Amino acid sequence: MGTLPKTKLGDGLTVSAIGFGGMALTPVYGAVDDTESLATLHHCLDVGMTFIDTANVYGIGANERLIARLLADRRDEVQLATKFGIDGDPTTGKLKARGDAAYVRQCVDESLGRLDTDVIDLYYMHRRDVSVPIEETVGAMAELVTAGKVRHLGLSEVTADELRAAVAVHPIAAVQSEWSIWSRDVERNVVPAAAELGVGFVPYSPLGRGFLAGAVRSAADLSSDGDLRHLMPRFADSALDANLAVVQVVSAIAEVVGATPAQVALAWLRQRAESLGVASVPIPGTRRAARVDENAASLSVQLNADQVTTLETAGTGVSGHRSIDPGWVSSARE
Repeated sequence: MGTLPKTKLGDGLTVSAIGFGGMALTPVYGAVDDTESLATLHHCLDVGMTFIDTANVYGIGANERLIARLLADRRDEVQLATKFGIDGDPTTGKLKARGDAAYVRQCVDESLGRLDTDVIDLYYMHRRDVSVPIEETVGAMAELVTAGKVRHLGLSEVTADELRAAVAVHPIAAVQSEWSIWSRDVERNVVPAAAELGVGFVPYSPLGRGFLAGAVRSAADLSSDGDLRHLMPRFADSALDANLAVVQVVSAIAEVVGATPAQVALAWLRQRAESLGVASVPIPGTRRAARVDENAASLSVQLNADQVTTLETAGTGVSGHRSIDPGWVSSARE
């Protein structure tokens, strides 16, 4: 059994210093194998990567059911996060946010059933439903804490103002939004607000959906037609050259420090969060156990000030919006 360092997010929630994003274990980036996925999840726990993140919408419930198979024997080892608030099928990109109180109560019971557990450690509002006051959504989530169904609350892709309004209703353990060398819009307002309010930050897609790890050199490297990245502006042919230039800088620094590109991208994010004074735990996802080891080892990679600056300068050259729909993420409401 391995152990990783621990990080305290907000509201007293302590998790492994790097987590695991479960979305990759459903067929959003191509075909998956449940046997391999389950082995990868067990390997996470074996090395001490105990913060496991899923959502009701991943695989339309299939991801939670897969994670239930991990929890069956090892529930007490896991800090379990799941989410509600996206209605629709993520593989089509046709989604809407929903945050009314009745929906919150319905979704938590459905997730508890699929996960076959009696409590969720961290329950996130996955997207902001602008037709419902955030106080109503968070108020309904707070009732779940009182009822013992949920231990801590989180919010995904919220603005600084939305975070402040939520914290006024109930303590928030974490904000989960995209953050990486090439997705830094959250640094303007949301990250400083989280730092000020004592809320943790959980960066998703910290490796740019595999791009910053050097996994994609051309559109041909993307998986089948079902690969969500085909729909993303950054993976379009017109953007690839500019974005590969960013990856070349990451790879060059990786050679110098004796690490992989993925480890450099994760180390940059860790050091950036430290400099901004926010407790941060990224959740890279993978289907393979070897990548879990690689990501965990990033915790011992240290970049010097010049390398950090070089990476940040390279990141400004990114081409294309980080989301299929720019209105779907927090920057559109800031």
